[in-house]
Amino acid sequence: MIVPISLLAELLQALPQLRAQIYFKSSMTALSHAMEDLVLAGSDDEPLVIASFQRERFYRQEAHRYQRIASRSSQVYVLAAPETDFKNASESHETVAFAPEDGLSKEWHLVVLGQYYSTCLICQEKIVPIDNQDDRGPLLMDQARRFEGIWTFDREVSSKAAALLLDRIVNYRPELAEKIERARTTYKLVKTPKKTRKSATAKAAKPDISTAKNSKIPNPKLSDAFTERLVTYLQAGQHKLLKAYAAIAAQERKERLVNLITTAMRQSLNPQEIVEVAVQELGTALSASRCLIYRCKTADVAVKIDREFLAPGASSMLDQTWLLQENQIWNDAVARQERVYIQDTAQHPLIANTKFLKKTVKKWQIASWLMVPVLYQGRVLGMVEMHQCRSVLPWEEDEIALVEAIATQLGAALIQAETYAHLEDLNQQLEALDRTRSNLIAITGHELRTPLSTIQVCLESLNSEPDMPPELRQIMLETALGDADRMRKLVQDFLTLSHLESGRVQWNVESLTLQECVDLALSSVRSRTVDRQLPEIIAEVSAELPLVQADGEWLVEVLSKLLDNACKFTTPQGSVTVRAKCNGSRMVEVLVADTGRGIEANSLKVVFDRFYQEEGALRRSAGGTGLGLAICKQIVAGWGGKIWVDSAGKDRGSEFHFTIPTV
Repeated sequence: MIVPISLLAELLQALPQLRAQIYFKSSMTALSHAMEDLVLAGSDDEPLVIASFQRERFYRQEAHRYQRIASRSSQVYVLAAPETDFKNASESHETVAFAPEDGLSKEWHLVVLGQYYSTCLICQEKIVPIDNQDDRGPLLMDQARRFEGIWTFDREVSSKAAALLLDRIVNYRPELAEKIERARTTYKLVKTPKKTRKSATAKAAKPDISTAKNSKIPNPKLSDAFTERLVTYLQAGQHKLLKAYAAIAAQERKERLVNLITTAMRQSLNPQEIVEVAVQELGTALSASRCLIYRCKTADVAVKIDREFLAPGASSMLDQTWLLQENQIWNDAVARQERVYIQDTAQHPLIANTKFLKKTVKKWQIASWLMVPVLYQGRVLGMVEMHQCRSVLPWEEDEIALVEAIATQLGAALIQAETYAHLEDLNQQLEALDRTRSNLIAITGHELRTPLSTIQVCLESLNSEPDMPPELRQIMLETALGDADRMRKLVQDFLTLSHLESGRVQWNVESLTLQECVDLALSSVRSRTVDRQLPEIIAEVSAELPLVQADGEWLVEVLSKLLDNACKFTTPQGSVTVRAKCNGSRMVEVLVADTGRGIEANSLKVVFDRFYQEEGALRRSAGGTGLGLAICKQIVAGWGGKIWVDSAGKDRGSEFHFTIPTV
């Protein structure tokens, strides 16, 4: 049979002199644990212990404690609304499963009756709605849970509460009637005669001293420690309660303004618009003379002020260059990654003793100065500055906290806006990857399958026709060897590019003579092309150039690939030129120019992509894998240089440039 009325209401009705008090969840937990500790550390008499949990999950957190308590007494009862496997059972202690609709589902009870002591905690949860909850709502709700009820040492109150709870237990488990009747007799749970009694709340604040004196408590120090612990928890709970009430108005205002500004910022993914909204709303909300929000990084020397809130009478700083590294207040805020607030600049010793700050304060009439860095994962993205001009109007702590909250939201909003702005670049990269995948399939099919087929045909012919003429046999062998070499070069280029892109290359940097590297590259190109006529190659590399600092093997590789490309796309009647010069930035710029077929303007940006083929992957006439220029780009980037190409257009030649650092 479900009992909808709460136990607290029944207790207050039976003992009208009682007055309920408010307890936070943390205080309730502390009181319960202290009462349980009293049983676990008490004398060897068998106390009556009745605990009522709102839900089974709350009991599961305390189950181990009640198993220990049950070892000290056979009269231990635990009530809870079942959720999974909680049920009526008689094991180490009695468990009582009540219906979720029962009034107990909104209450939290603990009653302890011993021979020489008694205490009870009878509370009902007060449901307080929390507005404007975000995804952290359940946590906030749990921290803000409040209970209304009675906690006391008074034996009469404890006995009455125990009697009422035993009635509930018999209601759900009639088979325990005999055991419960023994408990009533043992602990003298009879109807209390009406008489004049002191307020139970007064007794709750201070234990019954006369009872304590006449009782044979085995361990008085334990009782004192228990009382001290309870009083400490109560005082802490009351202190938190007072602070909570004092902060409600300020917190509500802060949350409202944060939500207002955050919503306004989220309506735009443009960083400039986000900063504009934040600076105007924040300056208005805090009645500042001037509010500045600007983007900056830790290493920035200065910024240009492009967003500002300005109150009447204050001078504008728009388009002014704001020096950062000379500003010690800015440096402190960035170094500590927290706010710096100077309530009165006229009285601050740092400003008085720093010429730059003193001049700045005077020029812009800054009476109060607040700086809050805009951070994201420990990285400085910008700064929020609040100024009060002429008169000192100090900001309250909750107002400064509001600025910090807005700075936090602003950091996340700026990162989100930047991420959105980069989506187009990411999409282009995805498209490039898709093209790479398609080209890889094409290259694999053409560059690997075709040579393999040719090699297979040649070898099968040689194997099946032993009487083949020597001249034809030689042609077959040369064809197979040539295609095998093509496959070897392709695989080698794949491996080289893979190592370069993964960063697994060990660079052996040394001081080199550029002229010697050019000679080695020219020798390599000529030795690989003995079967065809090369265009005229002109090397104009002065021996007076400074030594370069690079890996010699990779430098020769870059020169060889660029020269090989130039010769491949230039007729024998044309020319290829190699030049080098100092470009004035501790770099030597190398030029490999040709008079060949050139590159169209729309292809200049993609020639260094993997598998790029000026004629297309499957219809080119010059051969190659399309990986050479991509390899060159990775090598040059490895020593800190740049590589680029210029061309006047189709059939008008091309010029490849790259830079090498000097010693």
